[in-house]
Amino acid sequence: MPPFAATANLLRAREGGHGSAPVTQIELFFDLVFVFAVTQLSGELRADLSPLGLLHTAMLFIAVWWVWVYTSWVTNWLEPKHRPVRAMLIALSLFALILAAALPKAFAARALPFAAAYIAMQLGRTLFMLWALRGHDAANTRNFQRIAVWVTASSILWLAGALAPVARLPLWLAALALDLIGPSLGFYAPGLGRSTTAEWSIDSYHLAERCAGFILIALGESITVTGETFYELHWTAQDEFAFLAAFAGIVALWWIYFDNAAERTAEAFAESPDPGRIARAAYTYVHGALVAGIIIVAAGDFLVLHAEGAPATLSATFMVIGGPAVFLLGNAVFRRLVHPRFPPSHFYGLAALLLLAIASPYIPLLALSWAVNAALLLVIIISELLLRRNPAP
Repeated sequence: MPPFAATANLLRAREGGHGSAPVTQIELFFDLVFVFAVTQLSGELRADLSPLGLLHTAMLFIAVWWVWVYTSWVTNWLEPKHRPVRAMLIALSLFALILAAALPKAFAARALPFAAAYIAMQLGRTLFMLWALRGHDAANTRNFQRIAVWVTASSILWLAGALAPVARLPLWLAALALDLIGPSLGFYAPGLGRSTTAEWSIDSYHLAERCAGFILIALGESITVTGETFYELHWTAQDEFAFLAAFAGIVALWWIYFDNAAERTAEAFAESPDPGRIARAAYTYVHGALVAGIIIVAAGDFLVLHAEGAPATLSATFMVIGGPAVFLLGNAVFRRLVHPRFPPSHFYGLAALLLLAIASPYIPLLALSWAVNAALLLVIIISELLLRRNPAP
């Protein structure tokens, strides 16, 4: 037997190419690490609002999202009930925990542990897939051979950046660029060709459920920030109104994403003639924007809870208005990729947020937070009215 041949078929059973396998407990265990990672990112965002600090946090977020979403693709193909797959996920959880712990000092003293954990996850998972697929799925074997080329190239840049502090930022930007553009180019590699989305046989419902689960992780982190911050305050009337504003905003984001729209979108995704194309655009790329918006909201809630009647500064406005705006835009693009048009409710919501951004220098931060919630409520009301008028997706 060849040394790298898989000894058993570790792939998920498919029905007509698209199954409906539920998310397993080991996948949820893997996700637990990313609760910590999201908390770390939110803290980093609050700690440094300078342009360079924002760039660093954005880069770290993309790295965290990328290792998570790539793993979700892998478990869409592999059956986590098999022990080798479970072992892989447990190993990835360990490296993800190291990655998350290194985030606050990833651009400083812990650059090497951060980069090493990232490389171990990206490259190790890809090599495991090549072993697991060999002899069972020729199309995906070729796909992961191409992915291995791209991951190896980016890994070299990640490692070089970790070892060269002066050139770290440009090297890691180049590494992220490779990681981000690979799927859009079909992981083209000389001699191996290009992957097509038609070759990516996926379980649509499983991937949709996995990404929805990460949205819940991010919302849960927002609740944690709100609860911990409120606990430390004096519970004055001002504090209580800020607490209610933060909680109302979290509920509004949940409602906009989950109230029948997510399920309807998942059904349309499953019925698409090319679900791989939607999975790449809507779930791999666009869902990252949704999570980023929620992380920004969590940082904004922290500022609102500490505002004490202060006016909205530029950085606070970015958090309080920018987070919901990023979320709404991401959710609108996500739904547009599956449905025939940009949701009108989101257009009105984004327009309202733009008006609030213009008026923000004259509005106290707490009042601005409630005004943003009103804009989100407007989105919810319009969505409900349109749904009643036209129940078809």
